Amino acid sequence: MIRIEVEPMTSGRPVLVVTDMQNGFVREQSAHIVPVIADLVRRWQAQEGDVLFTRYLNYPGSPFERFFGWRKLQTAPETDIISELQSYLRASAVLDKRIYSPFTSDGEELFRRKGWTEFYFCGIATESCVLKGAVDAFERGFTPWLIADASASHAGPEAHTAGLLVARRFIGPGQVITRKEIPSSLIGSSRP
Repeated sequence: MIRIEVEPMTSGRPVLVVTDMQNGFVREQSAHIVPVIADLVRRWQAQEGDVLFTRYLNYPGSPFERFFGWRKLQTAPETDIISELQSYLRASAVLDKRIYSPFTSDGEELFRRKGWTEFYFCGIATESCVLKGAVDAFERGFTPWLIADASASHAGPEAHTAGLLVARRFIGPGQVITRKEIPSSLIGSSRP
C-alpha cells in the first residue's frame, strides 16, 4: 500500500529511501542512526528532494514466522515509523511492504510515476532490507547508493559491516558512500 500525504514536488530527481525506521527495529544497536537520519531527511527535504519511507509489515504465516519463528512487527506501535521522523512523513511518500525490498508492485508503480531512477538507501537493517533494496535497484538498471553511516543493523555492528561488504560486492564498491559523499545539490552545502 502506498500512502502519499503530500505529492512530492521533484519528480525525476534522486529519491532518499528511508528504510524501515520503525519502533520494532530501533534498538540499542541501531538507535545511533536516528538523529543521523532525521538530519539527513530534514536537509534532503529542505532542498525539495523526494523522500520515501518504507514500513515492513509482518503477517501471520509469513516466511519470517514460518522459517524464523519471528512474530514481531505485525501491529502498531511496532510497525509505526519512529516519533523522531513523524514530522517528515507529511511531505513524503510512505510505502508499506511485506518483503525486504521496496520493489513491490506498488513500489514499482510509484517509481515509474515519479520517474525515480537514482536511489539513496539508508535505514535499518543494512544487511537485509537496505541491502535488498539497493540490489533490486541495481538489477533493474537504476543507480543505487547505500549510505553506510546512515544505516545500521538491529543485530549489531558485525551484521552492519557484513551488509556493507556484501553491498560492495553486489552493487559496486563506489556505490557504498558516506553522508559526506552525497552531492551538495541534494542536501545543501552544510556537511555532517
